[in-house]
Amino acid sequence: MTNETSNLKQSGVTFFTLFTTTGTLVCCALPIIFVTLGLGATVAAMTSTFPFLITLSQHKIWVFAFSGIMLAISGWLMFRPGRTCPTDKELGRACSTAHKWNKRIYWSSVVIWSIGFFAAYLLLPIRIWLEI
Repeated sequence: MTNETSNLKQSGVTFFTLFTTTGTLVCCALPIIFVTLGLGATVAAMTSTFPFLITLSQHKIWVFAFSGIMLAISGWLMFRPGRTCPTDKELGRACSTAHKWNKRIYWSSVVIWSIGFFAAYLLLPIRIWLEI
């Protein structure tokens, strides 16, 4: 497999990871945050406009598991040992630029997934524990 094909596959996985982690934020984190802030009507409007959000939130364990696996695969593709860029100056520069953007997108995805995980699984137990 050539470096160009490998970089294209890595970019595709990275963008797909961003898509899946954003799904965790939209399905599970935003509604919880809105309700916590007293914006329950916004959540009702969101779920009536986008009814698939209810289905996603009913299966949030699978959504988070799948997106977590995608994050792990994407991280492995990006930071695996032996990853190299071509020696050609122009191709090497393009490879380095693509890798830099892939890292930015990857870490953005990790932050989005972490926010979603915190809101979906940790926020309510913490609020109960603090008696807020």
